[in-house]
Amino acid sequence: MSKQVRQLDRVVIRFAGDSGDGMQLTGDRFTSETAQLGNDISTLPNFPAEIRAPAGTLPGVSSFQVHFADFDILTPGDAPNVLVAMNPAALKANLPDLPRGAEIIVNTDEFTKRNLAKVGYATNPLEDGSLNGYALHPVALTSMTIKALEALEVSKKDAERAKNMFALGLLSWMYSRPSESTLDFLNRKFASRPHLAQANIAAFKAGWNFGETTEDFAVRYEVKPAQMPPGTYRNITGNVALALGVVAAGVRAKLPVFLGAYPITPASDVLHELSKHKKFGVTTVQAEDEIAAVGVALGASYGGALGVTTTSGPGVALKGETISLAVALELPLLIIDVQRAGPSTGLPTKTEQADLNMALFGRHGEAPVAVIAPNSPSDCFYAAVEAARIALKYRTPVLLLSDGYIANGSEPWRLPEISELPDLQVEFATAPNGPDGQFLPYLRDPETLARPWAVPGTPGLEHRIGGLEKADKTGDISYDPANHDFMVRTRAARIEGIPVPDVEVDDPSDNARILVLGWGSTYGPIGAACRALRARGIDIAQAHLRHLSPMPANLGAVLKSYDKVVIPEMNLGQLAHVIRARFLIDAIGYNQVRGLPFTANELETMLEEVIKSA
Repeated sequence: MSKQVRQLDRVVIRFAGDSGDGMQLTGDRFTSETAQLGNDISTLPNFPAEIRAPAGTLPGVSSFQVHFADFDILTPGDAPNVLVAMNPAALKANLPDLPRGAEIIVNTDEFTKRNLAKVGYATNPLEDGSLNGYALHPVALTSMTIKALEALEVSKKDAERAKNMFALGLLSWMYSRPSESTLDFLNRKFASRPHLAQANIAAFKAGWNFGETTEDFAVRYEVKPAQMPPGTYRNITGNVALALGVVAAGVRAKLPVFLGAYPITPASDVLHELSKHKKFGVTTVQAEDEIAAVGVALGASYGGALGVTTTSGPGVALKGETISLAVALELPLLIIDVQRAGPSTGLPTKTEQADLNMALFGRHGEAPVAVIAPNSPSDCFYAAVEAARIALKYRTPVLLLSDGYIANGSEPWRLPEISELPDLQVEFATAPNGPDGQFLPYLRDPETLARPWAVPGTPGLEHRIGGLEKADKTGDISYDPANHDFMVRTRAARIEGIPVPDVEVDDPSDNARILVLGWGSTYGPIGAACRALRARGIDIAQAHLRHLSPMPANLGAVLKSYDKVVIPEMNLGQLAHVIRARFLIDAIGYNQVRGLPFTANELETMLEEVIKSA
């Protein structure tokens, strides 16, 4: 039958079901198909901490939201245009986020009395009229999948598990997505179990054919490719981008990369990805705990490698003593903190920006380090390269603050040319640098204040290391008060003296009186909110910090040139406190700690109120 084809400029789809329903895989495959078409993309996976949360319950709901468009987008979208709900729990958990008129595709097979009662539905919402304001599509996903696979040699359980592929096939048809990449993926995924590959492919095709033939879906949609700068693109998550950035840094520095890591959500994917790149000189060690992980990474740096450790907030706390040792030894070390909601175990699969204070100040003694933060999944690559550059050139630990939102989210990434990446080669000490053939391990470069990096075993460069205070130049143990004061101030001056780019302000009209200052993953929601305000004729300025220690030299002047400064953060105001203390600016904090990113709409509403009161 002939179907109407309607052009759209953007769509937000959310797949939701039990954590065992394969919603993350379904969303990931739909995203890959969409990337293949050249749309701009932003995604938001959201899942419980338990490996297999209680089936059919609200805490067990897992979802994957994908926003795709024919223009540049900044967020995964505030509200879904389409919800695919695999059971009553998925419907109830996500319905509050849907605008009236949104399309809802529900798996009717799961709307049993028992499942409805489990989530507090007194009546069936598919029948009681409570969904009259939505475009409801009841589809028996489970039973239709089982029927489509009845001729194949698969168990009923395996057939039921393929219902997510039926849903993916239906949505792929509905939004004119290519199917070849998904079929190839299924063949690869189940290469050792061809009967499961056959079943999942059959389910996918059955969903596609259902959309093509049923009268329930009379419209098919198309979203044209986005206009992007020329180049080769791939879809990338923040964690994979971090790993590839570390690999690129090692190649550009011509140094081996050594990762010491202990698995922790949401940083483990960086370890998994780096373990695939041994051919680029990457060694990965899964240590017995967080302390051992940072210890072996620092040992690798002492041995002449680019030492890296990955973790989340609880792990940074455990690594603190060794990071302070790296400050005292003045050796390069890259600490990647993929932040999650705390304190303690907190919400390990949810996002937050609450480790800034710990990154800036969370060590004993005066132990300053450089701190930088990427603003998007693809920016994680460049932030990792920049963090490595600073660590290697200035012989310092660098804390890189990602978070769960951009770590698990994805977007298109243009593969850079090698010539676009900085030359990170370092010069190791090869000969004594002092009088009478003496090696002075703390004789500093006058420009960077960095000390020589001497690889152990280099003849004539024997020197003492350890945590006790070092004497200036010689590195001998020193208890002299004046020397300690000098060394503490010198280490601080080395960090403060790192030149970083000036903060750039996006103020198209040059008439804005309000500046929105952000850092890290708030970049997308802030940018989308500012775009919406400007489209309504409201002037607003935006600036975003990548370098948090040291801060850009022009930041104070920028802040003082606006009447008010608003700082949205997924914490209780950590950057705002720093800005107030350092620049004596009465910054307005807008804070949330819900484990979810800001929506552009809530920031737009808040900023409009600030502008009205200015």
